[in-house]
Amino acid sequence: MLPVLAVAVLGLTASADALAAKYGSRTLRVGKSGSDVRALQRYLDDAGYETTADGEFGPATKRSVKGFEAAEGRRANGAASRYEQRLVRSRAASMEAQAPAELPATTPTEEATLDANGLAVAPASAPPEVQAIIAAGNAIATKPYKYGGGHGRWNDTGYDCSGSVSYALHGAGLLDTALDSSGFMSWGESGRGTWVTVYGNPGHAYMVVAGLRFDTSARRITGTRWTDQMRSSSGYTARHPAGL
Repeated sequence: MLPVLAVAVLGLTASADALAAKYGSRTLRVGKSGSDVRALQRYLDDAGYETTADGEFGPATKRSVKGFEAAEGRRANGAASRYEQRLVRSRAASMEAQAPAELPATTPTEEATLDANGLAVAPASAPPEVQAIIAAGNAIATKPYKYGGGHGRWNDTGYDCSGSVSYALHGAGLLDTALDSSGFMSWGESGRGTWVTVYGNPGHAYMVVAGLRFDTSARRITGTRWTDQMRSSSGYTARHPAGL
């Protein structure tokens, strides 16, 4: 007879195996729920298509799936087939294996730091526009994620990825109208900047300012949108404000 602890461990292993086997076993679409939906959402998020992993396949998840399908040259219907689920998992694994984001074209002589509350502190040598971006970013750093937040109005109850970046750039007078993540792919000047670089793809946008990343996915981990941990820039288009 196996000890109780051994039985428990075997039960956990069996449960994990069952979850792994379930993923990719059915087409996922709006209205579906379960552990395989949550896994899909996590893989989408890791692949660069910002998605909340709540286990419920709703309109926001459908938008992420459609963005992924379009980027892969597939029919964008927002329903994740079994093959597409495996493809998302593969793309997420590839992103994890990539090196951290590339260094800026010219590294600033000083970099921003994080204070005890996780807010960014601009270096004294930063240009006024960079200090203004950081100040604006701090103003919304702890606000919740909200799909479409920051696009209908600047002062919102929450912000999505592109809305967050738009708000910070607007605070420095560098943007008049909020852009979505695709819009940032052609905004500003091509390539990485010295102080500011915006990374965009059809499903996500984030920004690196004076060595710190400004990203809604960071808020779920650190409590604010600022982090000193970089992420892979593979699959993103890098743009920067002229002169920065």
